[in-house]
Amino acid sequence: MKNQLEARIIVEASIEQVWEVWTKAAYIKIWNVPFPGWHCPTVVNEVKTSGVFDFRMEKKDGSEGFNYKGKYTLVVPFERIEILQDDHRRSVILFKKKGDSVEVIEQFEQEEHTELTLQKDFCQAVLNKFKACVENNLK
Repeated sequence: MKNQLEARIIVEASIEQVWEVWTKAAYIKIWNVPFPGWHCPTVVNEVKTSGVFDFRMEKKDGSEGFNYKGKYTLVVPFERIEILQDDHRRSVILFKKKGDSVEVIEQFEQEEHTELTLQKDFCQAVLNKFKACVENNLK
């Protein structure tokens, strides 16, 4: 991947719980929210190689929003997901079991028209929300 950014988080849960929350639409609607005042009202998610995804993220007042969408180019359950977004940027999500926890690492190509710090902070905010969703809902 070119011009790669990375965000990571340690989640105190089993690999099975982490995978379930990462891949199930009902959970994605909860955690795939970058900032307060935003939500993820619709999710299409076919988690398989060549499957498609389309997550709508928007401000609750409807004043701003976008669709995060593309295709899964590789899915190795409980280990790795590779993505090609509709704008041709690539992402890799790694799931590394570490004892009773899982490290989730998201590597992604930068979007050239958005400040790098904002892109990394956005991704980290979503991962933080993911961690809270797993740890608060599945224990």
